[in-house]
Amino acid sequence: MSAATIRPVLSAVAGMEASDGAGVRMTRMVGTPQLRMLDPFLMLDYFGSDEPQDYLAGFPDHPHRGFETVTYMLAGRMRHWDNHGHEGVIETGGVQWMTAGRGVIHSEMPEQTEGLMKGFQLWINLPASLKMGEPRYQEFAADRIPVETRADGTTVTVIAGTTEQGTVGPIQAGPTEARYFDVRLPEGATFAESAPAGHTAALIVFEGSVTVPGSSLRLGGPRVVVLGEGDRVEVTAGPAGARFLLLTGRPIGEPVAWGGPFVMNTREEVVQAYRDFEEGRF
Repeated sequence: MSAATIRPVLSAVAGMEASDGAGVRMTRMVGTPQLRMLDPFLMLDYFGSDEPQDYLAGFPDHPHRGFETVTYMLAGRMRHWDNHGHEGVIETGGVQWMTAGRGVIHSEMPEQTEGLMKGFQLWINLPASLKMGEPRYQEFAADRIPVETRADGTTVTVIAGTTEQGTVGPIQAGPTEARYFDVRLPEGATFAESAPAGHTAALIVFEGSVTVPGSSLRLGGPRVVVLGEGDRVEVTAGPAGARFLLLTGRPIGEPVAWGGPFVMNTREEVVQAYRDFEEGRF
């Protein structure tokens, strides 16, 4: 049996200040000039503020087609609504995995007027064969998302995928086989986990700092640490501990035509998406 290969650091890219929706301030982690995408991951935004003016405007009605959005709330409450009759509130620790498919019009608005609002929104591409499928949702409150506690005090919140210790996340990620883990490491602790060979893998460091074997750099956040080929991830926390997302996924490997809220395979399909939206076919 061959030895495991630890994934090295390919690049470490700092997040970029941005705004979206009706002016919500955030840090864009993936989808920037420095890091356009990480197939199958199209975009990742990290939002976090206890200043209401940074988030109260929210994300009023807007369309999507051709991909999935994953909203993970670390703190606060966000109400969502769509034109197919789906509505609910994502609360602290909860996740919503929305497959836009052939098209939805939805809104995401803060369900609070004060206090901390913090979390992530990830966009995941869909293969051409599923881009025009029926929209659907997978939603889970914090008490339905398992947390694995390891002997050294490390905790792993398992949103999608399965850890090598057997903890299974509630989300079914479909063709990308995406794993989405929220990992907390005590000072000096090392996190080691399998990561399927051939899949994209990245760490999203947002608290504390980490080091990865083969690199002497201590990497703090908010930062995307893109990992190279291998079949195992190993990360050690710095003196203040660390918290990061581990994302892995099977690359789709198809052409990407991106037009605002639509992600298709050709420019013609994007133009058709705009036409369908304007003519009320979502």
